[in-house]
Amino acid sequence: QVQLAESGGGLVQPGGSLRLSCAASGRIFEVGTMRWFRQGPAKQRELVARIPTTGTPTYGDSVKGRFTISRDNAKNTVYLQMNSLKPEDTAVYYCNMVLQTFDDVGWTERWGQGTQVTVAS
Repeated sequence: QVQLAESGGGLVQPGGSLRLSCAASGRIFEVGTMRWFRQGPAKQRELVARIPTTGTPTYGDSVKGRFTISRDNAKNTVYLQMNSLKPEDTAVYYCNMVLQTFDDVGWTERWGQGTQVTVAS
């Protein structure tokens, strides 16, 4: 069974940095687009960043210039480098991958369990 495991969340002061990681494991044939979403308190889940297999990453307006998404295809891992963090970045961050496995037909979608990021002084 394919699983996504996130790490790197925590408590950080405003202006600080954190790096999130999300690694996919299991019987994976190919990984397509990777994304990071977040859901703040009493807010809807929003797309933070996405990175296709090839091409240019894209970002939500609120994080442009501060966050950077990257991927390591050999490790089936996606990263989110978060700089200049603000209190409004406080949320549970979820990774999402579109992938093909040896056990499913066609492309499927998987989610990580979420990791808490809290920005506070």
